Amino acid sequence: MTALTLFVERSPTPVGDMLILTDDHGRLRCVDWADCEPRMLQLLRQQYGKAPCVLQDRTARSPARSRLDAYIAGELGAIDDLEVATGGTPFQREVWAELRRIPLGQTISYSELARRIGRPNAVRAVGLANGANPVSIVIPCHRVIGADASLTGYGGGLHRKVWLLEHEGVRLASRNASRQAALF
Repeated sequence: MTALTLFVERSPTPVGDMLILTDDHGRLRCVDWADCEPRMLQLLRQQYGKAPCVLQDRTARSPARSRLDAYIAGELGAIDDLEVATGGTPFQREVWAELRRIPLGQTISYSELARRIGRPNAVRAVGLANGANPVSIVIPCHRVIGADASLTGYGGGLHRKVWLLEHEGVRLASRNASRQAALF
């Protein structure tokens, strides 16, 4: 079985170092946080199964990193059409495709996400697929919130979810959301 080589870049952000993994065609394969690297590696194993992933440091800045850096710097539309390649099941890819349709600056609930893919009773499965998303930020799983507008989990930490939503202009229901997230 041929190994999948992924090129790793580290980019500083206001909420920690971001890991950006691209393939030899420049397609974005994974975005995560440096302090979440063990979870990221587990997601990669789940995504690509038996095909081993070989990680190599990228020597030159990729277009994907440049666009993610622009997003972090405030050019929010810079990642809108970034090419992404994922593994995962057909159901997961369906959920992830729908996540990309959530407009910038808006949030939806897990039940709304399930309804949008035509599976209103699959809320729990949608939540699991959302949590297995390997390309955070670009596939904006942070835009999914609880039915009561509460901030639910985010693999990179709730403080990052708050930052990303506020960065995109989302007005959080609670003025204390940032302070509460800092406790996690």
